Amino acid sequence: MAKLVLSLNGVVQGEYQLDKERLSIGRKADNDIPIDNLAVSGKHALVITILDDSFLEDLGSTNGSYVNGKLIKKHALKDGDVIAIGKHEMKYVNELATADDDEFEKTMIIKPGSASAAVAAAQAAEKAVASAAPAAASPAPTAPPPAAASGGMPLGRLTVLNGPIAGKELELTKALITLGKPGTQVAVISRRPQGYFLTHIESDGDGKRYPTVNGEPIGPKAYQLKDGDLIELAGIKMEFSLS
Repeated sequence: MAKLVLSLNGVVQGEYQLDKERLSIGRKADNDIPIDNLAVSGKHALVITILDDSFLEDLGSTNGSYVNGKLIKKHALKDGDVIAIGKHEMKYVNELATADDDEFEKTMIIKPGSASAAVAAAQAAEKAVASAAPAAASPAPTAPPPAAASGGMPLGRLTVLNGPIAGKELELTKALITLGKPGTQVAVISRRPQGYFLTHIESDGDGKRYPTVNGEPIGPKAYQLKDGDLIELAGIKMEFSLS
């Protein structure tokens, strides 16, 4: 299980298992990791953990949160990362953290479950689809794709169309994939029984610069992707296809 090792001036102050989805860090005593230091805000940062991956999110603290010496707002943690909050340090220990070897992932993918907003948006989209009246549901396809006819949902795939990684492909095998660049534009692709859905999470400016599909902004609601759709997100153009 992943853990954070808290230290001050090289002396270990404690170890904290990341055994729940949300773990708060701050000066107030009701935090999961309380740090009694004036350089630490009352509610300083949050660690979100889903499956084998964890993500650090600064909560608008006065002095900021740092990972490996770099000021961050949101950061997907890797095994061995050192978090600095005030004068304290926390080492992230997790040998099972998802590797980040593929060039597509280095450029576009934010780790699954990494942002609390992404998780909340995906869950909200799921509920919205589940509670929608049949008349409001997306029209059923006239003929199911070959994979669906055999009893399984067709596998989605993204193919990058521009930039230095043009031609790269990503199979959408996970239930939730968060794409984009934090601070620029972030969206979620969720895999559901009904198909694949693209949901806007955040963007720079007023936060309403939505990803586009076939040249049109998707808006605030979840958009059901269709075979051949052209997506543009954070300056990257991708084609969605069903195998």
